[in-house]
Formats: sequence, structure tokens, C-alpha cells
Amino acid sequence: MLTRRFFLLAAATATTFVLKPVLAMTPQPFQAQAFAEAQKAGRPILVAIHASWCPTCKAQAPILSELTDDPKFKNLAYFVIDFDSQKDLVERFGVRMQSTLIVFKGRKEMGRSVGDTDRASIAALLNKTL
Repeated sequence: MLTRRFFLLAAATATTFVLKPVLAMTPQPFQAQAFAEAQKAGRPILVAIHASWCPTCKAQAPILSELTDDPKFKNLAYFVIDFDSQKDLVERFGVRMQSTLIVFKGRKEMGRSVGDTDRASIAALLNKTL
């Protein structure tokens, strides 16, 4: 039988563990209005051109997830454009292939990379938004 003492002990034990908060930035499907608002506000922005079949895109995903988990990117606006179904946006951003990452600081493009799966260079790219 579970007693009140058991629950108090369990609660006290649970509070001794410090759990890492879930901060991972969830990428959002690209929306022109949200992108324009983020630019106007001067926010750091990441636009990832992704294809579900792309092995490079799949390799980038966990790296981007880990990097955007860093509290310094708490204000990052993270948008995803589907390479296959959003050709108008692919063209708008001057992209020629999937696995392209573009970073902005407000309205100004700060850099881009294509086909990069190196954690350090992707981190350097994201740091340009700060």
C-alpha cells in the first residue's frame, strides 16, 4: 500500500534531480507574414530548404536541433521551405538545391551554406545571426 510518506519521499527525491529544460527550436513551415514580422523585429532567422528524400537534409536535422537548443538562439525564427512543393519560395531565395541554409539578422542576409553537415561550420553560420 502506498502511503503519504512514500509520496513525500518520492517528491523530495524527484526535486533533487535537475532536468534539462526542453528548449529545442521547432522549425516552422515558411509563412511570408511571419518571416516579414521576424525581419521587421530584427530577429535572428534561419531558413532551411529541405527535401524529405534528401540524405544531407536528414543529416543536418539533428545538428540544427542540437544547435538551436542553445539558449543563445532563444529568439531565433526557424523556417523550413520544402524544396519540392514550394518552388516559388525556392526561387525567391535564389536557391538551386535542397540542404541550403540561409541566415538573416533582421532584413539582412548574413550567410548561406549548401550541403553542409559539419557541426562547427553550421554553428558558425548560425552565430552570424547574433
